[in-house]
Amino acid sequence: MMTNYFNYYSQKSASKWLILAIDLCIVLLTFFATYFIRFNFTLNFDIDQFLYQIPFLFVIALVSFLIVGPFKSVIRHTGFTDIVNLFKATALMSFLAVAFILFNRLTNLIPKFTIPLSIIVIHALLSFVALSSSRLLFKMLYRFLKCKLATSKRILIYGAGDSGIITYNALVSDLRARISVVGFIDDDENKNGKSINGIPIFLRKKVTKNYVKANSINEIVVATQAIDSINLLNLLDNLTDLNVKVTKVPPIEKWINGELRANQIKQVQIEDLLDRAPIEINNPNLLNEFRGQTILVTGAAGSIGSELVKQLSNFEAKKLILLDQAESALYDLQQDLKLNGKNNFIAIVADIRDGLRVDGIFQNHKPTMVFHAAAYKHVPLMEQSPYEAIKINVNGTKILADTASRYHVKKFVFVSTDKAVNPTSVMGATKRMAEMYISCLQKESKTKFITTRFGNVLGSNGSVIPLFRKQIENNGPLTLTHKDITRYFMTIPEASQLVLEAGTMGKGGEIFIFDMGDSVKIFDLAKNMINLSGLRYPEDIDIKITGLRPGEKLYEELLANGENTLPTYHKKILISKTRKINYRNLKSQIESLCITNRFQSDAIVLKMKALIPEYMSNNSYFEKFDKKAQVSNKIQRLLGGNEEKEYGIL
Repeated sequence: MMTNYFNYYSQKSASKWLILAIDLCIVLLTFFATYFIRFNFTLNFDIDQFLYQIPFLFVIALVSFLIVGPFKSVIRHTGFTDIVNLFKATALMSFLAVAFILFNRLTNLIPKFTIPLSIIVIHALLSFVALSSSRLLFKMLYRFLKCKLATSKRILIYGAGDSGIITYNALVSDLRARISVVGFIDDDENKNGKSINGIPIFLRKKVTKNYVKANSINEIVVATQAIDSINLLNLLDNLTDLNVKVTKVPPIEKWINGELRANQIKQVQIEDLLDRAPIEINNPNLLNEFRGQTILVTGAAGSIGSELVKQLSNFEAKKLILLDQAESALYDLQQDLKLNGKNNFIAIVADIRDGLRVDGIFQNHKPTMVFHAAAYKHVPLMEQSPYEAIKINVNGTKILADTASRYHVKKFVFVSTDKAVNPTSVMGATKRMAEMYISCLQKESKTKFITTRFGNVLGSNGSVIPLFRKQIENNGPLTLTHKDITRYFMTIPEASQLVLEAGTMGKGGEIFIFDMGDSVKIFDLAKNMINLSGLRYPEDIDIKITGLRPGEKLYEELLANGENTLPTYHKKILISKTRKINYRNLKSQIESLCITNRFQSDAIVLKMKALIPEYMSNNSYFEKFDKKAQVSNKIQRLLGGNEEKEYGIL
């Protein structure tokens, strides 16, 4: 066993002792070169005296190198620090030599031994240059053999600034990947024709398809964070036919310990292609709003709920109560929080339809704020199960809101959807009814009830992005319900930030809607996802049109008929200005609807259509009730006068 350990240690240490031996040889050779130069490139110097000085120099050099340790560095990764260490070693060697010579002159310890001080100075300079050059030469040779003779990937780096240089160093230092950086791309004309570490810089407009094809480019790494979605889309479009992968360097705050590693460079995500600037929230009042609060988040394990929890955990809340009926997903969230050092939370498995259970949670934990994100959200499934949609989206919200009001919760923030606007589906109608109920409750409660309404969330559970990704992995086709269908999109962090911001600014009774820019054509999104995967449409993967699903809209809206908006201090958050409603009558009707028999789907939908005049089913079994509901609503309007023409803020 001892023998094996010795063999292992010897092999492990062999490389650094070999480097030390080479360094000492270089020092001795440069000592000879120094004498050769000093005597006008001739051998007209005392050879015997030279040979007498060699052992002395060897010992001095060995001591200096052992003290500083420049031979311990990995030569193929030689950097500025390694060169500095070489300078320290040669400087120490010269200092020791001069000190000994001066001491010997005073004491005559070794008679007739001396070295001219000019020789020592010239030798120090030559040694430093030779040692540094040997390392850089080895590094260049290693990269040549690694990147030129065994290359598997040829790369262009988009961005010739600091981030581009850091990206270059991270790529060439990665031993697991065999790559060759062919060039840098930049939009700055002043950099055109220049180079970084011998790698040329090109203007983006000069990097054409012919150039990419002629140089066999396999990948373009986007190192700059300044590139906008339009330029990124143009870049992808130009490379569509060339099977070139486009990857992106993460923002600096996501680097590991402030350093970029090659494995952090990921493929461009569809979120990067949103045709608008990212929504940013930078409100110091958020910290004051949530500091010391006990906050309940329902649907905590869902896409929005889990992101709300992660962002809230960064504030100084007294306690976070994570409530969800999805046990496995809630466990995963709990473990993520623990791994990130969070411990001011409790995870509870519960169903918001269980009034006694909800009451017990409020009684035991006494939340001061509630973020209600729990809901059934899949349109086609809810179209088949109106009873289940009512029980969760309406009755669950009612139970939760009533309990919050009874326990005098400070704020109740309800996460709604743009599908609640002029609903065409059961799911959208139930979310609209939930909005209406908490607006009614606001009139008789001290709790501030606030509604937030936004569109589709990129990458959320059950959304179109994960579906397209899975279909691409299975070689397609991508299924799309209609070629002209459009949706508003935002990222999960954006949606969660806006919910928190709206919850902070809400005074009670508002419906906040979010400005998400222009709607996105899903057909274009599907093509971009194919391109991002390094494939071509339709040659590699096709897009199949399947027809609108039950209850599905061709396009979404953020405002219902008769709604306008009021601005807030955040330009991306608006307040919906809605029509006045007979709250007392509406509240009792919603309460009645929540106890409807599960076998009465038709009756449930008819009641919803009566309560929500703008609810018109689309591509659904329930379309047959629209005319009947319209007649009934018209009669009610005639009997009720002009009430619906009055408007105000809910």
